[in-house]
Amino acid sequence: MTREEFENRENEQLASYAMKSRDSAGRKHPEQEHPFRTAFQRDRDRIVHSSAFRRLEYKTQVFVYHEGDYYRTRLTHSIEVAQISRTVARALGLNEDLAEAIALAHDLGHPPFGHSGEKALNELMKDHGGFEHNHQSFRIVDKMERKYPDFRGLNLSAEVLEGLKKHSTDYDHPKIEEGEKKTANTLEARIVDYSDGIAYNSHDLDDGITSDMIDINKLEKIALWRENLEKIEASKGQLDLKMKKYQVVRMIINQQVTDLMEQTQKNIRERGIDSMEKVRSETTPVVSFSPAMQEQNQELKDFLRSNLYRHFRVIRMESKAVRILNDLFHTYIDQIELLPQLPEKDLEDPSRERTVCDYIAGMTDRFALSEIKKLFDPSEKV
Repeated sequence: MTREEFENRENEQLASYAMKSRDSAGRKHPEQEHPFRTAFQRDRDRIVHSSAFRRLEYKTQVFVYHEGDYYRTRLTHSIEVAQISRTVARALGLNEDLAEAIALAHDLGHPPFGHSGEKALNELMKDHGGFEHNHQSFRIVDKMERKYPDFRGLNLSAEVLEGLKKHSTDYDHPKIEEGEKKTANTLEARIVDYSDGIAYNSHDLDDGITSDMIDINKLEKIALWRENLEKIEASKGQLDLKMKKYQVVRMIINQQVTDLMEQTQKNIRERGIDSMEKVRSETTPVVSFSPAMQEQNQELKDFLRSNLYRHFRVIRMESKAVRILNDLFHTYIDQIELLPQLPEKDLEDPSRERTVCDYIAGMTDRFALSEIKKLFDPSEKV
């Protein structure tokens, strides 16, 4: 099937309010269209083949990579977000390829050691423009990846870049210019925002139980867990812990995805949204949970915050992460020649601080741990 045939099929099959590939605002650097792939399919492929995407395999969610092969990483999380995003986009008649591209790229800018690493870098850079992983994801695809001789970055479509720049969740706080809409102009991008939260909460719940940081008995107070556990026990009887956990988490994901699709369809219908122009003009969220699900989702998030993210093992790792990144940062700042390979300076901010920050942000957990040993352990080979 040719690109033109793909684009014709989009026009015929996607909803009137979906973002069509042929209607894209295009790329910063004009390129000849591909004969067989649409613009957003090319974006997805460029992201998957990027160096930053490969490094996600050894970047932390909550558990550092050496704590076990079972636990999620930024890579597996990104794949889960992409899968949920495609499911929701397909059900709503939206552009799956656009949603998938944004989902696969949304965490490219995360530094090592998860959100604790981000906090540490932001503090270190507070007098030099700060650090925020959303903005870093945008910078990576816009200028830091070097794959093409004619331009910096991956030269992604405007809609993917907007989805990255404005990706917004509890942990993502994009920097928005004055007078600019806080959220992206496509429903596909907002689907990714919600899919990120669904994936994040469900797999942290899963990993938290597996690590014994979460007492499964305490979860009976949480409506999403309790209601789905009752359904499982009513239909399947008593199951062992591993099977019970998997089935309940699976049902929570399904329940939230279903609610998101149904409420968003209701919002679209009640507001008479029938075009991209109408989507762009909306000032209140079109993509949303129902009020009841929003309340239950918040209850689960509050539980995870109290019982997992504030667990002493997580806090200990956060403390170590802060010390590691502080030591790396100050050591490189004092003697930048210690860097194995000096990164390209940011054309907008060529300072030593931003150069060092970019280098550290690109590290995986295991590389950062290895680098600390090489710099401070006399017995370690350099």
